[in-house]
Amino acid sequence: MDRLKTVVLGASGLVAQRLQQRLHRHPWFELCAIAGKSERQGETLDSILWRLPEERPPFGPLQIGDVHDADLPKKLYEAGIRVAFSALPSEHAVEVEPMWARSGIAVFSNASSYRQDEGVPLVIPEINPHSLTQIGAIGYPLACATNCTLLPIIMPLTPLHRSFGLRSFSVRTEQALSGGGYRLIDHREGNSEPLEEDIPGEAIKTEAEFRRILDWNGTAEIVCKRVERNDGHHVSVKAEFENDITLDDIHQCLHQWNALNANKEHPSAPHSPLMFPSDLDVKAHLFGDGIAFEDEPNPARNLKTGMAIVVASIEVLDSRTVAFEAYSHNTIRGAAGGVVYLAELAYSMHLLGNDSS
Repeated sequence: MDRLKTVVLGASGLVAQRLQQRLHRHPWFELCAIAGKSERQGETLDSILWRLPEERPPFGPLQIGDVHDADLPKKLYEAGIRVAFSALPSEHAVEVEPMWARSGIAVFSNASSYRQDEGVPLVIPEINPHSLTQIGAIGYPLACATNCTLLPIIMPLTPLHRSFGLRSFSVRTEQALSGGGYRLIDHREGNSEPLEEDIPGEAIKTEAEFRRILDWNGTAEIVCKRVERNDGHHVSVKAEFENDITLDDIHQCLHQWNALNANKEHPSAPHSPLMFPSDLDVKAHLFGDGIAFEDEPNPARNLKTGMAIVVASIEVLDSRTVAFEAYSHNTIRGAAGGVVYLAELAYSMHLLGNDSS
């Protein structure tokens, strides 16, 4: 398989750097260009401060282009680039992403700008992969990955909903600082002031995306809080179902769904999407690949690390009510890894290629 030439939209943010990390040795995609904010035009990628704990991949003096320059996507398309991974803030993505997609470069977005737009696929590969066939329905190729908070909620609830009928659910989240970008991490370092816990707009986005992906019309209550942890989103879920459910039913349902979605051909797909430790440890369980948890992870080497969702503390509260905890790596599965996995899915479905538009 020839590696498809790609560009990352974003140079210095945490998600942009996670994308750079993942594309360094990716077997299907080759990172050939970077486009960042206008004031960084002409700088080299290796001059940008590296924010991730793992070693910077050796890309060399790759020059940064102006993501707002309307001529740049046309030039890159002519140079053979066919895929863009967008790590842009939503306020920039709303204008920039369609401009890039109209050039013929397929844009896979981590931003929230178009997640609710009809004709723009909003896809989780294990849940609604065939929705990706809609890419290009609006006249240009643009697809969206979901909000990072959604993954540990919807991944366990999807098989349970399909088997037992989800009537309602409530969630309380504890979300890492990296969900607010490196500036929030920098601001909290050595800061003894109380953390602003509530995350404005997060619950609304999460609920709307849950409803769209599952075409679900039940009752939801979501409370989103920020916590003093650099990485990892932890959720506590209580769900009510239309039909009676036992603990054995839950385990059988989740494990069957897990097996059906295991060992996918995609480089970023975890060996199994769900992992079931007896107790959840937010430090030890951050980098799960579907088989094991790595103590010294390197996402540039192992594209599967951090891509699994951890589910633990499953309880049946009454005959139709279930509670559990779930956990995921927000900048990997919830952001960069998720959007690259989405592009891998498109490539395997022959929706991308050297002559795609």
